[in-house]
Amino acid sequence: MNKISVVINTYNAERQLAEVLESVKNFDEVLICDMESADSTLEIAARFGCRVVTFPKGDCVSAEPARTFAIQSAAHHWVLVLDADEIVPDALREYLYKVIASPDAPAGLWIPRKNYRMGRFMHSYYPDSQLRFFIKEGTVWPPYVHTMPSVQGRVERIPASRSDLAFIHIANDSVKMVLDKMNAYTENEVVKRAAKNYGVGALLWRPFFRFFRSYILKGGIRDGVPGFISAMLDGFYQFVAVAKIIEHRRKTK
Repeated sequence: MNKISVVINTYNAERQLAEVLESVKNFDEVLICDMESADSTLEIAARFGCRVVTFPKGDCVSAEPARTFAIQSAAHHWVLVLDADEIVPDALREYLYKVIASPDAPAGLWIPRKNYRMGRFMHSYYPDSQLRFFIKEGTVWPPYVHTMPSVQGRVERIPASRSDLAFIHIANDSVKMVLDKMNAYTENEVVKRAAKNYGVGALLWRPFFRFFRSYILKGGIRDGVPGFISAMLDGFYQFVAVAKIIEHRRKTK
């Protein structure tokens, strides 16, 4: 009961996977749930001795449809879910084992995450807490992008002040990569938010508020030009998502 499975969903993840796997090699199990990668992802996983299961990619544009399958495929009671571009610091690994050694351990744990863009740490995204550590039994992850799992039991949160325990998100996506993901992810937003009755007001208010939140309220102004660009992209994401939802509603009337 005091063992942890690390679960990583992959699709053509060769770029950073070796660095990620190096950071989790001291956990009890590392499970790769691969969505039919065509690059060297599986070779890298084999080199690190990972167990591999396969989930058909089909029309999936994100890992979420495969999350529950991956979690339930884990060998151990405790599961830590990672993306293929996230590093686990040693301090976090040690902390998690201390948590599960307690008889009053929570069923789930929100973990802060450090994000980077243009090589710079983004204050506006921190703590970006993720519910990624939990008991396997009864946990279900909705098959939509930007969702969190449903965990059966008490859930606690690592405070933002413990930045030494934060995931390190090493994606450092270029603007092109952000825009490529945006188009795919906003297609999922249409499914997730199809019942929303957005109008012109939402096209103006939601992008503006997201920019304001990212740049002013969350401190993106401290991150120079990369912070401004990131805030603008956050706002644009909302504009694209709302526009697609409105378009979908008009087509289905």
